[in-house]
Amino acid sequence: MGQLTTSTRAGRVAVMMTAAALTFGVAGCGFASSEATVIAEINVSSPQLRDEAPLPADYSCKKPPGVSPPLRWSSEPLPRAKSIAIVADNSAPSESAVHWVLYNIDPRTTELGEDAASSPPDDSGQARVTGGKAGYEAPCSPTGNYRFTVYALSGRVDVKEGAPLPEILKKIADQTIARGRLTAVHIE
Repeated sequence: MGQLTTSTRAGRVAVMMTAAALTFGVAGCGFASSEATVIAEINVSSPQLRDEAPLPADYSCKKPPGVSPPLRWSSEPLPRAKSIAIVADNSAPSESAVHWVLYNIDPRTTELGEDAASSPPDDSGQARVTGGKAGYEAPCSPTGNYRFTVYALSGRVDVKEGAPLPEILKKIADQTIARGRLTAVHIE
């Protein structure tokens, strides 16, 4: 690998800080607040992924085109939910990156098929991820911890087209009322 440029280093730092902020914000951890926010749980599954098992090569850069995996989710009734967001990231500290952010999914939706990133649900949006691509950027690191997190939100993610990733992630964190996660431990 070549040397990192200043902008690449700054981008990685921004992604790590954003991921930390999203984690703390969604978990209800606040440095200035003593009240924790209660976050309901969403059960996330997939016909192709198993929690804590390897990410199948079809959903990685190892087997082009590396499409987004099918996902399903369920929870207790969430009458306050106004939209759903999905964030796929690599949580390995040395290689953290965001691979997919799909937001403003209709709250009645409970699953997405394989390659939903190429044909996203009506009225949804996809963020430009760490690598600069809008949509699903197939993971490449064989040792990553790839997390597919589903968030139920109290509102829509209201951003202008092309909004920066940190802004979109913050809006997701600020509106989260429920979440669930499916984690692949590396690429098969």
